[in-house]
Amino acid sequence: MKRPLSFEWFVAWRYLRAKRKTRFISIITFISIAGVAVGVMALVVVLGVMNGFENEIHRRIIGINAHVILLRYGNQPIEGHEALTAAVEEVPEVVAAAPFTYTKAVLKGPAGSDGIVVRGIDIAKESSVTDILGNIDPEIPTLEAPPHATPYIIVGDELAKRLRISRGDTVAISSPFDYVLTPMGLLPAVSRFEVVSFFSSGMFEYDQSLVYIDLPRAQSLFKLGDGVVGIAAKISDPYDAPAVGEKVVESVGGFPYRANNWIELNRNLFTWMKTEKKVMFWILSLIIMVAAFNIASTLIMVVMEKTRDIGIMKSMGARAQSIMRIFVFEGLVIGVIGTIVGSVGGYVLASLLDRYQFVSLPGDVYPIETLPVDMHALDFVLVAAAAILISFVAAFYPAWKASRLTPVEAIRRE
Repeated sequence: MKRPLSFEWFVAWRYLRAKRKTRFISIITFISIAGVAVGVMALVVVLGVMNGFENEIHRRIIGINAHVILLRYGNQPIEGHEALTAAVEEVPEVVAAAPFTYTKAVLKGPAGSDGIVVRGIDIAKESSVTDILGNIDPEIPTLEAPPHATPYIIVGDELAKRLRISRGDTVAISSPFDYVLTPMGLLPAVSRFEVVSFFSSGMFEYDQSLVYIDLPRAQSLFKLGDGVVGIAAKISDPYDAPAVGEKVVESVGGFPYRANNWIELNRNLFTWMKTEKKVMFWILSLIIMVAAFNIASTLIMVVMEKTRDIGIMKSMGARAQSIMRIFVFEGLVIGVIGTIVGSVGGYVLASLLDRYQFVSLPGDVYPIETLPVDMHALDFVLVAAAAILISFVAAFYPAWKASRLTPVEAIRRE
């Protein structure tokens, strides 16, 4: 059996649908609904785009960095890395592991010199841990040069642009760990490399300073012997990196080893992105708050128009709480309709942005060329809850004023 509407809901719905003595009230009601809808739609689309940017940044960082990194306290070289790598791979959550070196140096190119970070890797093993093969162009199977040939190097594309480095050029790396005696005193030893490929991750900080060389060559250049700086590991769930890092340290016997992870290395960036998302949520909520003033104005005018009705209902026994609920419900209906329209409109617009990508971004400024979109159900819930709450608050004062009218005063005014 269909449950009948309560007295308050029935009257509120009739007031909302009834023809107005003044068309201006109907126009304001429509504007109120449209204002809530526009605010909700803006919030939904912006949060979807910010989610898309966040996911894209996560994907690119994960592609460059390993999920978990095993290091040694004091950044001392790790000896016997073959056995440690095998022990790390025994951890159930670890998919693959690879040793690496990571050292600062100076690179000299055709247009000058610059500080760089030299990463020594074995491409075959590194490709199982990071997406390096998808970031270098042209793709090469190994960094190991033929005997008596100039060692190979991969240079970040932004660094190559700044120093005007082309494929096939010879560049020089000055090691801070090796010196030669000259008539001018001790000077850093210089090693020459042939540029065979370029590295492009879409992350400016990496592309402007990172170069790759073969792991044995890096061990020799930086006087590491058979040691490495760390062991990089790829795990099944990147977001579980902190917990897996602890298991990795336990698997190699604990101290003097420690673990770092991609989340900790980029904590400042992720904190900034989350803060920006919260700030944008509150800023764009102001659009809904502007619409809330329209809701309050609409209800104030409806109360003035229905003063005689309020007096009659009170004289027939309606309580002040019932009168208050009538106008609160009317404000909520306006907010709910606007929220539904805005949510649907935001979903449609965000879906069109994601599918057709008709908004382009400058490639020299952003790591991507189109707006990424990723809609979360929780965002829709939070936006809808905020819009309805604001609508309720906006309706409260007019409803309270209506409940304060006395029957005699209300009818006498008419």
